Amino acid sequence: MTTIDGQSLTLQQLVQIACNHENVNLSQAGKDKLERARQWLDAIVSKKKPVYGINTGFGIFADCRIDEADSAKLSRNLVLSHSVGVGKPLDEEIVRAAMVVRANALTAGHSGVKTEIVETILQMLNKNLIPEIPSQGSLGSSGDLCMLSQLALVITTDENDLDEQSGWAFWDGKRYSGKVAMTKAGLQRIILGPKEGLALTNGASFSAALAGLTINDAEYLLRCAIGAMALTTEALLGCTDAFDNKLQQVRHHEGQLFIANAILEMIKGSTFVDSSGRVQDAYSIRCTPQVLGPVYELLAYIKPQIEKEINAATDNPLLFENGISLSGGNFHGEIIGMAMDFLSIALSEMGAISERRIYRLLDNTMNSGLPAMLVDRASDAGLNSGYMMPHYTAASLVLENQTLAHPDSIHSLPTSGGQEDHNANAWTAAVHARTILENVRTIIGIEMICAAKAIDLQYQKHPDMKLGEGTKELYRQIRSLVPATNGDQWWKPDIDRVSNALMKREIILPESLRYNN
Repeated sequence: MTTIDGQSLTLQQLVQIACNHENVNLSQAGKDKLERARQWLDAIVSKKKPVYGINTGFGIFADCRIDEADSAKLSRNLVLSHSVGVGKPLDEEIVRAAMVVRANALTAGHSGVKTEIVETILQMLNKNLIPEIPSQGSLGSSGDLCMLSQLALVITTDENDLDEQSGWAFWDGKRYSGKVAMTKAGLQRIILGPKEGLALTNGASFSAALAGLTINDAEYLLRCAIGAMALTTEALLGCTDAFDNKLQQVRHHEGQLFIANAILEMIKGSTFVDSSGRVQDAYSIRCTPQVLGPVYELLAYIKPQIEKEINAATDNPLLFENGISLSGGNFHGEIIGMAMDFLSIALSEMGAISERRIYRLLDNTMNSGLPAMLVDRASDAGLNSGYMMPHYTAASLVLENQTLAHPDSIHSLPTSGGQEDHNANAWTAAVHARTILENVRTIIGIEMICAAKAIDLQYQKHPDMKLGEGTKELYRQIRSLVPATNGDQWWKPDIDRVSNALMKREIILPESLRYNN
């Protein structure tokens, strides 16, 4: 059970709730903050002065005064009019993560919503009642407006309580209207009061949630990349001088040192390495600490940024003691967009250097005497294509990543009649980072498959040689998923099995490879 209080949610807890369906509840401190902010809101409303989002219109209509009697309608109209998302529905884990983030943001105690709203979101999570949220339409600046609005469609209602205005949700594995799903789960939908529609919909909660999930997966994928590289180094009879601590220490980068040490741990005890007589390897082997080291350091930089974001009060205006309401820009997702752009670049490079190693494994002018395309025998070349086409797939994904890694946060279009004239594009940045991560997972899986085959062929030439302690175990796990075979076959099932094992974290890697920031 995770308890939220609006200020101490970790990425690990977010992942547990989103992916492993851990239950979540509201702390007493969180309840106290929600009640305090509600009292601040009531005091502001009683003064009958115009305050943005409480008794005014939104965006370009901020100067339009709204009568207090219409406050519920104002909130409901906001939810209805902003529910304009399009595209395929988001995966359940992303929606669950965003629900946690939104509930936690409200619990920070500066939004003024009823405690009932947060508790309803948490009950939905615990009952696994998940709204259907389209994946496109957010600029990530006034927050993920369309996505949060379609979440609010399910949670909230009005005096008419129309089924056709309740969105869609999944309950007990079936898709229902939001109204029916909530009824089946035994949950009451809520009629909103002043500011509550804005508080529910204003903030980059979906962007932050997807960023958090992607960072969590990137940490594990970095370990996989180290493991794949170490196995390839053995298959190519690589040199170990490039990973010597003395080299790393004189450059002073923590990430570079970590990667080099992790590689040495993987290949400890190997007799394959340093057996070729070469004095140095190509960059894709020799410079791995210098390429993956920055990935390590980038994760160390952006992880705390996103962890701060999932504990942030992000709607507008925000309420403070003594009846203070401040209108600002905490909903703006620029920090998420930039973080995801940085991560996209890092992951793209992780995949690019992996693809170069795959290429070397298959080229008989570079692969330490192995057959071209890793066919079983040179005499089979032509009749068999070997691993030529898995490399095509890896190369295609690398090229796709190079396009997707173009920064999204530098792009903006004005909206709302020019009132919102600089948008973050944070959601698109997070989606692209997630797509790149999934592509790189497949690339690394292909490298593992090719490296294992190369090891098989090296064993035929050098039956007395030994793999390192870590690489031996990794090789065993790969072979348990993809048994050694001779000749051409349908490679896609092999690629899918290894990629899925990486996605589910079923391949166990040494603790020395664990990202520890």
